[in-house]
Amino acid sequence: MRLARTAFGWILSILLALVFIQVAWMKLSSRPNMVAEFNAVGLGQWFRYFTGVLELTGGIGILIPRVSRWAALLLVVVMCGATVAHLTRLHTPPTLPAVLLVLTALATWLRGPEAIFPARKR
Repeated sequence: MRLARTAFGWILSILLALVFIQVAWMKLSSRPNMVAEFNAVGLGQWFRYFTGVLELTGGIGILIPRVSRWAALLLVVVMCGATVAHLTRLHTPPTLPAVLLVLTALATWLRGPEAIFPARKR
């Protein structure tokens, strides 16, 4: 059971990494829909680049066991911000960021306590 849980957590982490890296690339390559979305948010295009870098960092980091819990926390915070932006500035359903938030937390939990609290070396 533990092996299946950990394996599912890793599979989910890999899929999430691909999604976050893809979305980060869309932001960093100035896709017109991303430029328009961040114009609507009203914080300027620097924020699009900043968010893209955070998503890229988190997407890569979630696959590295030593930093995966911090990367997951980073992505959860970014998705909390995206959810708020969808509700308050974009006035669109926050479905995607909310789902990604929950799946990121779930993937970290499924990978086991060592993904959240790694053993300390003495």
